[in-house]
This record gives sequence, C-alpha cells and structure tokens, in this order.
Amino acid sequence: MKNIFKSKITWAVVAILALGGGGFYYYKQSKANEVTYKRLPIKKGDIEVTILATGTVQPENRLEIKAPVAGRMEQVLVREGQKVTKGQIIAIMSSTERAAMLDAARAKGAEEYKRWAELYLATPIMAPINGTIILRSVEPGQTFTTTDAILTMSDRLTVKAQVDETDIAQIKLKERAEIVLDAYPGEKIKATADQIAFDSKTVNSVTTYLVDALPAGKTPDFMRSGMTANVTFFVQDKKDILVVASEALKVQNGKTYLLVQGPDGRPQSREVKIGISDGKFTEILEGAEEGEVAMVAEVKLSSGKPGGSNPFSPFGKGPGSSRKSGGGSGSPPPR
Repeated sequence: MKNIFKSKITWAVVAILALGGGGFYYYKQSKANEVTYKRLPIKKGDIEVTILATGTVQPENRLEIKAPVAGRMEQVLVREGQKVTKGQIIAIMSSTERAAMLDAARAKGAEEYKRWAELYLATPIMAPINGTIILRSVEPGQTFTTTDAILTMSDRLTVKAQVDETDIAQIKLKERAEIVLDAYPGEKIKATADQIAFDSKTVNSVTTYLVDALPAGKTPDFMRSGMTANVTFFVQDKKDILVVASEALKVQNGKTYLLVQGPDGRPQSREVKIGISDGKFTEILEGAEEGEVAMVAEVKLSSGKPGGSNPFSPFGKGPGSSRKSGGGSGSPPPR
C-alpha cells in the first residue's frame, strides 16, 4: 500500500514538472518570438510612375534604292552612315548597252572611248528622301539588275518597344521617354512616344503593342539599326503629395489599411484611400496626415532570424506595385 502511494506521488511530481517545463518552454518561445515594429514616416514627397519596355532600333522608313535599268556601277558617291538630302546624286551607273559600247570603244583606243563616253552619258542615281545611308550593296564595276538594291537608306531611327496590353492605356503620344541602348548603357537618350500600333503582337503568350520611342532632336551617331534598347515611358508625375512606403500598406477584402502609431505608441489599424504608386512609395489620399508614423509588424523568431510580418495581423498582404512591361522604375525616396 505504501509503495502504491509513493508511486502515485512520484507520477504526480513528474506530471507537474512536465507541465511546468512545457509552460516555461512556451513562455520562453513566446518571449523569443517577439513582435517588433518598424516605423516609417508619412510625409510629403514626389512620385513618378514609369513603364519599362524592351525594343529594337529600327528605321522609321527603310527604303531600298534600285536602278531604273540593268547595268554596271560606275561610281558610288556615298558611304554607310552618311547623311544625304533629297535629290543629291549618290551613285552613277551605265546601262548594259552603254557599258558594252564603252568596253568596245576602250579596245579601239582612248580617243574612241572618250568620244563614246561623251556621246552616251552615264545615268545618275539620286536620293529620293532626306536621310542616312545604312547599307551599301553594290561597288564600282559590279553589274546588277532592276531587282537588286544598290543602296539602302532610312529617314530616321526609332525604337520599336513592346508594351504589355495591360500598360498600353497609360501611354500617351508625345509623352516623355528615355532610351538606353544595351551597347551604350551609360548613355541616356531623351525621346518621346511617337506612335502606338493599332495591331497587336503576341510574344511568349503575352499580347503586346509596339510603341515608337523617337529620339528628341538629333539622333546620336552611335545609334545603329538592330540594336537592343530599354525604354522608360514616364506616364505620371506628382510632386509634393502625401506618401508612405508601400510595404506599410495591407489589403483585405478590397480595402487598404495602414497601421498608424497612436498617442500611446501602440499601432492602430486605419483604413486609407490611396492614389498612384511607383512600387516603392504610394500616395495617400485620405485616412492619414503628414507627420504621422506608419508601423510595420515584424516577428523575430527564437532562432534570431526575422520571421516576416506578424501572423496575427488583422489584415492580409500589401498592395504591391502594378505589373510593368519588362519591369518598373521607382522614383527617389520622398523628401
């Protein structure tokens, strides 16, 4: 009987210790997994919304120059990259008949050749438009037909940028843009949105529209047809507006919320109305005032590593930034 009593006491002690140990462990874990708050100012700043797109440098109008008759090239008076004006003589050719007569006359002597050359003049080829020679296909002495392109020229170079259909409504003609070529990453070329295609293209199952980004002023000499380019379209710009870091905003059931530091230093959930966003910062239209402080809950795990947002937060994930064509570009932090 005494042994049974001792056994019951022993198991009771074990149970109490187990419960106590578990409670201590839970308490220790709860203390370790502390919720801390990062404080972010609600203040005036500037936001610039951009759309990024990739594209290729192409001539706006590419024109192949062909001879009116088959023949032989006598002189090519221009080089690739040279700018020409409409009506300028860019090459001189002989028809097949003239070339044959001159060859026969040359065999009879210089005087005979000179007489026939003056009697049957060579045919000049003139530039049909103002532009740049981008390809020289025939050299002096070569023969050609009427289907062969002698020279190729373009009037001006533009970047054909692929813009996602979800972003196309934000781009307006004559809007400011910026071109950066992969070959010259340190050079920023000022441009404007010159044309928006009416017909779409499908790239990797994504519907896109081509938007022409036309360099403003003189086209840089280093810009070449076929180069890959990144284009930034500046679609919205607001200055001196109320902003907060986008990470402080949370969305639940279609509404946007913000944790604002109360008078006692504790967070208070507040519904807000938001405006434009560049991904990093978001405009606050209603629900908060300049000088207030937003709070972002962070959980520190017992391992010492950050555990992300508070799992007991009364609302879900943040709004994030809108999808861009090939990425987005944030403006500098608020003032």
